[in-house]
Amino acid sequence: MNAMVSHDNSKRRAGRTVLASLGAALAVSVLGASPALAEKTRFEFWFGLTGDLAERVQDACRKFNESQGDYEITCTSQGNYDANLQNTIAAYRAKKQPAITQVYDVGTLDLMMSGAFLPAKKLMADNGYQIDWNNYFPGIANYYATAKGELQSFPFNSSTAMFYYNASAFKKAGIAEGPKTWTDVEAAARKLKAAGFDCPMGFNFDPWQTLEQFSAIHDQPIATKNNGYGGLDAEVVFNKTKFVDQVTFMKRLADEKLFVPKTKQLGMDIVPSFTSQTCQMIMTSIGDHGTIGKTMPEGVEWHVTLLPVMEGTQRKNSLVGGASLWVLNGRPEAEYKGAAAFLNFIAQPDMVEWWSTVTGYIPVTKTGFEAMKKNGFYDKPLFKGRELAIESLTYTPPSENTRGIRLGGMTQIRKEVSTALEAIFMQNADVQASLDQAAERSNALLRRFEKTYAGRTLD
Repeated sequence: MNAMVSHDNSKRRAGRTVLASLGAALAVSVLGASPALAEKTRFEFWFGLTGDLAERVQDACRKFNESQGDYEITCTSQGNYDANLQNTIAAYRAKKQPAITQVYDVGTLDLMMSGAFLPAKKLMADNGYQIDWNNYFPGIANYYATAKGELQSFPFNSSTAMFYYNASAFKKAGIAEGPKTWTDVEAAARKLKAAGFDCPMGFNFDPWQTLEQFSAIHDQPIATKNNGYGGLDAEVVFNKTKFVDQVTFMKRLADEKLFVPKTKQLGMDIVPSFTSQTCQMIMTSIGDHGTIGKTMPEGVEWHVTLLPVMEGTQRKNSLVGGASLWVLNGRPEAEYKGAAAFLNFIAQPDMVEWWSTVTGYIPVTKTGFEAMKKNGFYDKPLFKGRELAIESLTYTPPSENTRGIRLGGMTQIRKEVSTALEAIFMQNADVQASLDQAAERSNALLRRFEKTYAGRTLD
C-alpha cells in the first residue's frame, strides 16, 4: 500500500512538474515571443501614378515596411490622379477610405473644403514628431497651405515644368545654345526645319504647361482674388491676359509646321516624341527627366533648361506641380501612428535623395536639396539639370500671381482649357473666341462650386 501511495505521489508530482513546465513554456511564449508575433498595424496608401513611377512608389513602401516591424503599409495605384481623387471621395462616403491618399495640385481646394482630412501639423505633433515646417520650399509649401500659411498636406512628388531640347540636333542645325525666350525658340525651330527636322517642337494641350506655368513666370493672373486664394467668388481671366498672345504665337508657328501637336490620341505624346528624336524641343515636367534619361538612345546629347519667356519679360517663379499626401479622417488611431511614421520616413534626407534619383522629382525641403548638392548629386551627368527646377520654383518670392491656384473644380477648368486649345490647333478655331468660351464655362463651374460651399470661407 505504501508502495502504491508512493507511486501515486510520484505521478502527482510528475503531473505538477509537467503542468508547471507547460505553464512556464506558455508564459515564455506569450511574454517572450510577443514582439515577434505581435500583429502589425496595417494601413493603406492610394496613389495616382502608373508605369515606372508607380513601381518607384511601391519601392518606397517596401523600404518602409522593411525598416521597422510595427507597421505595414499597402500601396495601391488607382490608375491616374483624377481617378484616385474620385475613388478617394467615393471610398470616404462609404467609410472605406485609405489612411493616406495622394491628391494632385489642382485637387487641393476640393480636399481643403471637404474637411475630410487630418492637418499635417496636427498629425505629426500628436504622434511626437518635431517638424521644421519652414524647411519646405515656400513655392512648394504655399500651394498646399491655407491662406494663413498652415500646411495641410505633405508635399510628395513635386515638380515644375521645364524646357527640354536635343543638343545633338541643335548642333546639326547650327544652333549654339538652348533658348531663353520664345523668340529664341522660333529662331531655333526655323533652323531645325531648314536642317531637315520635321518636328522642331512638339507640344500637347495640357494647360499645366501652356497656361498655368506660362502665366506664373510672366506674372499673369489666371483668376481674380489672387488666383482664388482670396475667396470662392473668384473668376477666371485667362482670356484677357498675355496667355492669349502666347496661344496666338503658338498657332502661327503650328500653321507653319514648326510646332507640331503630339498627344496620346494622335499616336505619340510629347515625351516619347522627344526620346524617339521625332521632335527636338518639348515642354514637360522635371519629373520626366528620369524617364528621358533611361529611354533616350545612348550618344544623343540632350539638355533641360528653364521655360522660355516672352522677349522683355522679367521672369517670376514657376508653380509647383505633382501631388501631396493627405491623411484622411475616420481611421483607427493606430493607423495614424503608422501614417505619421511613414511620412516621417520618406522625409529623411537619404529617402529624399533616393526618390529624386529614381524619379526626377525634386526635393521638397531645403535640407534635402542641400544634402543632395553636398553629395554631388547634380554633378553627375545623368542628373545634371534637375537642380534648375529648384531655381525655377525659387526664382522670385511667390507673388499673388505665382503662389499657386486655389480654384474649386480646377480639374474641370483644365478640361475646358484643353478642349479650347484642341479646337484652336486641330480645328482652326478662333483663338479669342475659343478662350472666351472656355472662360465662360469655367466661371460657371466656379459658381457651382461656390454654391456648394455657400457660407464657407478660405482660412
